Amino acid sequence: MKKNSPAATAGISVRNVLWLWWKLVVIVSLTLCVLAFLKLQSYSLSDSELSSSISTSSISRRSRAVDYSGNPKVAFLFLVRRNLPLDFLWGSFFENAETGNFSIYIHSEPGFVFDESTTRSPFFYNRQLTNSTKVAWGESSMIQAEKLLLGAALDDPANQRFVLLSDSCVPLYNFSYIYNYLMASPRSFVDSFLDKKEARYNPKMSPYIPMSKWRKGSQWITLIRKHAEVVADDDAVLRVFKMFCKRRPSLEASKGKKNMKLQKQHNCIPDEHYVQTLLAMHGFEGELERRTITYTEWNESVTNMEKRGWHPITFSYADAGPVQIKRIKDINNVYYETEYRTEWCRNNSTLVPCFLFARKFSRGAAMRLLSEGVVSQFDASSIMNSTP
Repeated sequence: MKKNSPAATAGISVRNVLWLWWKLVVIVSLTLCVLAFLKLQSYSLSDSELSSSISTSSISRRSRAVDYSGNPKVAFLFLVRRNLPLDFLWGSFFENAETGNFSIYIHSEPGFVFDESTTRSPFFYNRQLTNSTKVAWGESSMIQAEKLLLGAALDDPANQRFVLLSDSCVPLYNFSYIYNYLMASPRSFVDSFLDKKEARYNPKMSPYIPMSKWRKGSQWITLIRKHAEVVADDDAVLRVFKMFCKRRPSLEASKGKKNMKLQKQHNCIPDEHYVQTLLAMHGFEGELERRTITYTEWNESVTNMEKRGWHPITFSYADAGPVQIKRIKDINNVYYETEYRTEWCRNNSTLVPCFLFARKFSRGAAMRLLSEGVVSQFDASSIMNSTP
């Protein structure tokens, strides 16, 4: 039998090693490709997934749809941190209302109960949601809380208007005026405008959320039932928001140069974009009054912008007198710089005050509104009797 020479044996060994290395490279490459694909799937939605989610939402809306011919109600949806510090003002507001004209829902921190020990007004007893979630400012949890409030309110077919309010909001008029103002309009009140100046849109949202449908606006919305159902039942667009619309991390000295990299991230605040963008994607912008009915005064000073960015001013006792409140009530148009658009505040073709509510008010400011009768009676007949 012929034996292989040492040189031949060495050649075979080298070829075997190279073959094994080649197989290992191929296996590792395939493994990395599979892992990359799986990771991509976890950070994106397929067209079929998106279509399926939208289809499911449509089914959910149809199953909830009810022809209601009774007395319509306004659902007041309070999104609060814990309690309602201005419950005494709202208690007075609801005391002058017909109980069949409104309903109340509160999203508070999980486990918090509104009863005799936590609120001064019986209107809020046990009005908290039992399925509330922990909410963080600038996170998608804020949207989830809004959706939970809308979902709970939609269970009552009498609820035909849905007003989202914070724990620092106050009414600027009495209940009768606000009720007639809202019921007279067949539209939702949603502050919505093109977002051209800030780099909040993440290209990774495309094609699920096209940039042409990307909108910005106030979180404080008032919806008709049709639009409330769309927001409450959506899952597909919310999933995209959770992945790609995130608040930029704040500057921290301990992070050093890493701060520069973090500040290049998209600074997206979900609750300032979600409802506006969702309704635009559904083609509902023609059914909106593209303005909010909740007034907010912003501190736009350079010093504060450099430190914290724009932030809402809190009205103190001194800021809540008749002169200051009248100034807010007299506003009858809003200018949107990115669209060169002046939104004149109308209701059924009648020029009306832009704002029914305002924020942020301290307890002292709310007490002054009550003691000085700033929140007073107004004739709503001009709105209700106008021709559509």
